[in-house]
Amino acid sequence: MLQGENLTLTYQDGETTLDAVHDVSITIEDHQFIGLLGPSGSGKSSLLYLLSGLRRATQGEIYLDDRAYGKMSERERVALRRTEYGFVFQQHFLINYLTALENVMVAAPMQDKPHAEQARALLADLGMGDKLHRFPYELSGGERQRTAVARAMIHRPRIIFADEPTGLLDRRTGMQVMALLRSYREQGSLIAVTHNPEILSEADLVVTLRDGQVSNIKDRLESVVQND
Repeated sequence: MLQGENLTLTYQDGETTLDAVHDVSITIEDHQFIGLLGPSGSGKSSLLYLLSGLRRATQGEIYLDDRAYGKMSERERVALRRTEYGFVFQQHFLINYLTALENVMVAAPMQDKPHAEQARALLADLGMGDKLHRFPYELSGGERQRTAVARAMIHRPRIIFADEPTGLLDRRTGMQVMALLRSYREQGSLIAVTHNPEILSEADLVVTLRDGQVSNIKDRLESVVQND
C-alpha cells in the first residue's frame, strides 16, 4: 500500500510562495488503477512526483507499507524508484542510439540472456515483435510510447507511474497505450495523470485536483464525467 498523508509541495517564485500541492492525503491499494485528473496547473503531476519519490514533500509524509520516504537517504530513494517503481511520461525519453530492445534492457535488473528474452517477449506482447532492432527515429509515436511502456514493465515494478502518457498521441493510439498500462493491474498498481477523463474509463478511483487540492474523488469515472 502507498499512502500520502497531508502532503504539501511549495515552490518559491521570487518573493511569492506557491503551493503546487496543498494538504493532500491519498491511499493507493495494491493492484489498483488510480487516475489523477485535472487541468494544467492543478497539481496532479506534482502529486505524482511526490508519491513516486521524484520530489520531496515540503510537509507531510509518504509511506510504502511501513517505509517512510522522509527517513530515507537519497540513495535509498533512488534504489526504491529503480526496484519498486516504473515510469512512463508524455515524452518517451528513449535513448536515440539504442534499439527498442536495448532501450527496454536499460531498465532490466540484469543484462543477461533471461532478461533479454523477457524483454523480447514483452515487446512482442505489445505488438513490437518485428521492431526489436529499430531505433526510436524509425518508430512511430505510438511505437515509441509502447517501447517506453515495456521499459517500465521489464523489472516488474510494484507501481507504474504514468504522467500524461497519451498527451502526444492520437486518440486511437492513446487508447491502445492505456489498454496496455491497465493490463498491468494483474501484477501491480497504476497511477496515471491526465487532463483527459476518457482514458480513465476503467480506473478504480479518480481523484480530481484543482489548485493543488483534491476537489472530487469518485469510484468510477462515469460519475466524474457526468458531474464535472
